[in-house]
Amino acid sequence: MQPKRQGRPPTLENARERILDDAANLFAREGYDGTSLGDLAVSVGVTKAAIYHYFPNKKEIYEGIIVRTLDGLLREVSAATAEAKAPEDALRRFMTAHADYFEEHYNGFLAMLVGYGGMQNVVMLAEAQQLRDDYENLLRTILSDGTEAGQFRDVDVQLTSRAVLSMLNWMARWFKPGKGRRASSFAQDYCDLILGGLRA
Repeated sequence: MQPKRQGRPPTLENARERILDDAANLFAREGYDGTSLGDLAVSVGVTKAAIYHYFPNKKEIYEGIIVRTLDGLLREVSAATAEAKAPEDALRRFMTAHADYFEEHYNGFLAMLVGYGGMQNVVMLAEAQQLRDDYENLLRTILSDGTEAGQFRDVDVQLTSRAVLSMLNWMARWFKPGKGRRASSFAQDYCDLILGGLRA
C-alpha cells in the first residue's frame, strides 16, 4: 500500500510532468544522491510539501522518470514504424526514432538505463517491465516480418534484437546532444551495418 499523498498541490500547470522533468535534469547534473527534495522544490518553484502531494519520496520520482521514458519511447517508435511500407523501412524507422527520442529526452533516458534494474515499487516495476517487453516485441516483430517476407535471412530474432538495442543504447556512453552529429545519423549508420548482415 502506497503512503497517502500529502501537501498542497503545486499552483502550476502540468506539475507532475514538471517535477519529473526537473528531477531528471538535476539527477543528471548533481547525481541522485546529490539531489535533495528541497533542491527539486526550488527548481520547480514550489514548496517541498507540494512535491509530496505527487510523490511520497525521491525514489518514486526516479522510478516515475523511468516509466515515463519507457512509455514515451514505445509511443514514439510505434508511431514511426506504423508508417513503414516494408520490414527494412520499419527497422530503419525503429532505429532512427529510438535515437531521436534518446537525444530529445537525454537526461530521462540516462536515468532509465541506469535505474531500471534497481526499481523497488512493485506496481511501477510491473508497468516498466510491460513497456520494455512491448518495446522489444515490436522490434522482434519487425525482424520476423522481414524473414517471412524473404527480405531478411533466417536469423535468431531474439539475439538480433538484443544486438540492435545494445548498439542503440550504447550511445548513452559517448553521445552528447548538441555536439556534432545527431543521434539519428549514427542510428542510420548502425542500421546499414545491421541490414548488411540481415539481407537475404
